[in-house]
Amino acid sequence: MLTLHHLRIGRSIFTVWLLEEVGCEYQLKEYLRNPETMRAQDDLKAVHPLGKSPVIEDDDLMLTESGTITAYVLDKYDSEHRFHPRRDDLKTWARYHQWVTYAEGSVFAPLLLKMLTLRSTDHPVITPFSDAEIALHFTHITNQLGDKDYILGDTLSGADFGMAYMVSMAERLGQLEPYPSLQAYLDRCRARPAFIQAINKAVE
Repeated sequence: MLTLHHLRIGRSIFTVWLLEEVGCEYQLKEYLRNPETMRAQDDLKAVHPLGKSPVIEDDDLMLTESGTITAYVLDKYDSEHRFHPRRDDLKTWARYHQWVTYAEGSVFAPLLLKMLTLRSTDHPVITPFSDAEIALHFTHITNQLGDKDYILGDTLSGADFGMAYMVSMAERLGQLEPYPSLQAYLDRCRARPAFIQAINKAVE
């Protein structure tokens, strides 16, 4: 059985959502952050030396990196290709995979910088950079979404698990107000039965 190592308050709730959407059987192991540093404690570092989450174990395979986990889970459990395209249409698969990797590969860094600078006001170089990058990326995401329900169309895909996390992070940082369509997108993702089930299992 697949095991998900889930650090509360963070990215891995969106991996719980992924597992609920595909309907696979899994075990959830939860970890709490250090209340002073808000970083992982030694129990999660004993699982993986980076102390990051999500981490999944499937028999003798251990995986980190959210995009890779998404690809692995969908390749193994989404045999009907409800959430990811078949690889025989290489261009369609490449466009899809670009959006799976874009979240952590490009969007996360300026949001992380914004989160760090909000804790102190004296960042004359970093703040303008992060603000400009956030505007660049979230305008791009808004244009990609357009009038669709989800990032790549009117049905949920593997790209949405990472992108919804980035949009939720922007919401927490007070950066989402200029992008009402992305707020509606996030609300739509949160309203899905599988997302609600993930919250019930891993948060409450």
